Amino acid sequence: MRHLYTYFRSSAAYRIRIALQLKGLQYEPEFINLLQDENFSDSYLALNPQGAIPAFVEHGEVLTQSMAILEYLEEVHPVPPLLPKSHLERAMARSYAFQVVSDIHPLQNRRVLKYLGDQLGLREEERQTWIHNWIHRGLKSLETRVAQTAGTYMIGRNITFAEICLVPQIYSALRFELDTSAYPTLMAIYTRCMNLEAFQRAAPQNQPDCR
Repeated sequence: MRHLYTYFRSSAAYRIRIALQLKGLQYEPEFINLLQDENFSDSYLALNPQGAIPAFVEHGEVLTQSMAILEYLEEVHPVPPLLPKSHLERAMARSYAFQVVSDIHPLQNRRVLKYLGDQLGLREEERQTWIHNWIHRGLKSLETRVAQTAGTYMIGRNITFAEICLVPQIYSALRFELDTSAYPTLMAIYTRCMNLEAFQRAAPQNQPDCR
């Protein structure tokens, strides 16, 4: 049985839930409450010494880091494919995905926000300004890039790693009350994705640990 160590609001875990739903793969969720620091428990650190979410277990092997897990799922469970056939388009899908997971998401995750408040003394409104600045800068440049390649989705007509990473990031932008009107292409794609059952089933509000 596959196990996914997840938290309903974790963007990284959200990516894996989407991929598992798209590929029709059954899994057992293992809920880790980040607000209660369960990711730093001895039992979880024994599984993932980084103390980060998600961790994915299949055939007794533990995988961490969402992009590595996506690559694994694509190689081991290739149907339906989540990367295009063209080498150029495959690289483009990865490029869009990495812009989200490497350039945007890390600057608004809980670790960073907690450090800004606890160590640097930023007030909530100042942290909100930080969040809006970095998400906007990232999504604005992504909007410019995607507007040149988009069809139904970010690269033509098929869902790829790009949408799997975009949707959780847009969810975060909306949760942090960012005005998303500057990203019409991305928001149209987000809406199309969220009309699909796989994305709905993976959404934070539909997880058993959502509180």
